[in-house]
Amino acid sequence: MSLVNTNWLEKNLDKVKIIDCSWHMPQTKRNSFEEYQQLHIENTIFFDLDKNSKTDTDLPHMLTDIKSWEKIISNLGIKNEDRIIIYDNSDVISSCRCWYNFIYFGHDPSLVHVLDGGLKKWMNEKKPTVSNLTKIISSNYIANEKKKLVKNKEQIDENIEKNDFRVMDARSRERFEGKVPEPRKGLRSGSIKNSFCLPFSELINEDHTFITKEKILEKFRLTKCNLNENIVFTCGSGVTASVLALAYSLIDTKYMPTIYDGSWSEYGKN
Repeated sequence: MSLVNTNWLEKNLDKVKIIDCSWHMPQTKRNSFEEYQQLHIENTIFFDLDKNSKTDTDLPHMLTDIKSWEKIISNLGIKNEDRIIIYDNSDVISSCRCWYNFIYFGHDPSLVHVLDGGLKKWMNEKKPTVSNLTKIISSNYIANEKKKLVKNKEQIDENIEKNDFRVMDARSRERFEGKVPEPRKGLRSGSIKNSFCLPFSELINEDHTFITKEKILEKFRLTKCNLNENIVFTCGSGVTASVLALAYSLIDTKYMPTIYDGSWSEYGKN
């Protein structure tokens, strides 16, 4: 139940904590917080993916440390027992990255969900929005870091020989195959040796909902990756990798999302 639909959320607005985790690629020139201030679903809290990430690195939105995460989530008024619904208004379905962060830091996976279709579908259905900021009462959130759910560059390099897990890349095929320049400066084109490619966009409908479970399974099978082995997802900066991880959790309910956090922003440095 990683996904909930818009009708379900509309009926349960007062029973859940709602997060807007919209994040946009830099070249879009969009400001997520300004858009949130203009309109959002009632009772929604804004989650700034860049500010709520590791600060002492030049890599984008890396996982922060556990104490910082506890402070961030406590300041958002979220409790350990809360059911959380995360949405976005982004073409890269950034809500999935926030979903992954919560699971990594130990929130019960059965209590963390992404709104299928996000704000785009909600608005297309003419469901109500507000502009007033949500009042937050601080909590005392306690995290439980699941370090096995993240890989670093050293582990990715070692795995090229060991083959303990498979690496699947969510970027476009053109980027994966090195046929186009990377959107971030200072990165070479290409991909991690022996990795597989499944562009996240192939799993998303025009209305920003996920395609059916049957079609998701078919897409994964077409990659020729052995789905019986451990899978680690990567992308440009760890955002769309989380889209693949959530999609995979829909067809394998026991799968715990595992991400190469640095992704190509780290691995592809010149």
